[in-house]
Amino acid sequence: MSSLTHINASGEAHMVDVSAKAETLREARAEAFVTMAPATLAMIVDGQHHKGDVFATARIAGIQAAKRTWELIPLCHPLALSKVEVHLTAEIDRHRVRIDTLCRLTGKTGVEMEALTAASVAALTIYDMCKAVQKDMVIGPVRLLAKSGGKSGDFKVEAL
Repeated sequence: MSSLTHINASGEAHMVDVSAKAETLREARAEAFVTMAPATLAMIVDGQHHKGDVFATARIAGIQAAKRTWELIPLCHPLALSKVEVHLTAEIDRHRVRIDTLCRLTGKTGVEMEALTAASVAALTIYDMCKAVQKDMVIGPVRLLAKSGGKSGDFKVEAL
């Protein structure tokens, strides 16, 4: 296992200097789930929610969150993302929504945190919009599915 890059020789947290790194195409995918009662999911899928289109709102929230990850996570670099996708799928048989995100750029640092933030905030948005109907929805798991580019190489979860 490599050493922690956000800790300097004095043991202090610091932002990693990426100025000498080469720019490469970097991409990351993440997923999150929101499990809920069948009636809550049906309300979303049927477009019967009184607040409007839950999926459209969650998609926009996820995209905005990816673009602002550097403001939310300490020591993250501000990134000029070239692509952010947020896909939401109702898994009726499992009473849940699956959120799949993709972030891409050509740059000096990876986009894993942006993909994870997009998935997390989209899930939180679904919860926020539906909490008046159901408060015991469950968010999770949230995980990185894949990443490519950069010095550390590619990563892909086994069960993908």
